[in-house]
Amino acid sequence: MTEIIHLPGIGNSGKTHWQTLWEDADPAIRRFAPASWNKPDLSDWIAALEKAIRTAQTPPVLVAHSLACLLVAHWHQVSDLPIKEAMLVAVPDPRSQAFPLLAAGFADAPQTKFRFPSLIVASTDDPYGSLPYVRSQAEKWGSDLAVIGAVGHINDQSQLGGWPEGKALLEDFVSRV
Repeated sequence: MTEIIHLPGIGNSGKTHWQTLWEDADPAIRRFAPASWNKPDLSDWIAALEKAIRTAQTPPVLVAHSLACLLVAHWHQVSDLPIKEAMLVAVPDPRSQAFPLLAAGFADAPQTKFRFPSLIVASTDDPYGSLPYVRSQAEKWGSDLAVIGAVGHINDQSQLGGWPEGKALLEDFVSRV
């Protein structure tokens, strides 16, 4: 059985966000727990991610959304804990006008290839990360890239419900690795 750890972005994922709905449908999916969702601190988020991974029975799959995608990039530079793979959904561009100032500590994400397989899922009209930026990050991080059309920031405002297409992308990626 593959363990999955959800890594929501700033503000956490609300009741109608696909991450929450996936957790509701599968109680085995765990969510990492930083000290603050609304005032993200990179070192705290890294420590929370380390704790979540250490408690896994087997190397887990990380499913990150938005700011947590940058967290994964930073974490991989400072940790040698094993993970199976990572799915990064809606990677934000720290240079974007929309990038929140209170997340500035996450901005200088490492540009080196990940030591684990990864899949980036992107929208063609994400206000937080343009497709050219996301394509560039996929190349630098050695990530596969799935572009799913115009669905905004791939969050609850995108009205994806339980996002079965995203679950299928994850299951396909896990089965190939």
